[in-house]
Amino acid sequence: MQLFLDILLVITSVSLILLVLLHRATGGGLSSLFGGGVQSSLSGSTVVEKNLDRITIIVGLVWIIAIVGEGLEIKFG
Repeated sequence: MQLFLDILLVITSVSLILLVLLHRATGGGLSSLFGGGVQSSLSGSTVVEKNLDRITIIVGLVWIIAIVGEGLEIKFG
């Protein structure tokens, strides 16, 4: 179980980083400093943006569940 949670945590961490980087920048913060003015082809459609939001939230929830599972495994395992 520990190995499964470790692998799940690594996969969801990398996926979450990539998904957050795919989001279109709406503000003028650090994301615009690092090329936020260049729009990707994925950010043109609102359907794609909504689906990207949903996928990011789902992966984030799986990431949180994996972290809680790791903590419980360390404490009780």
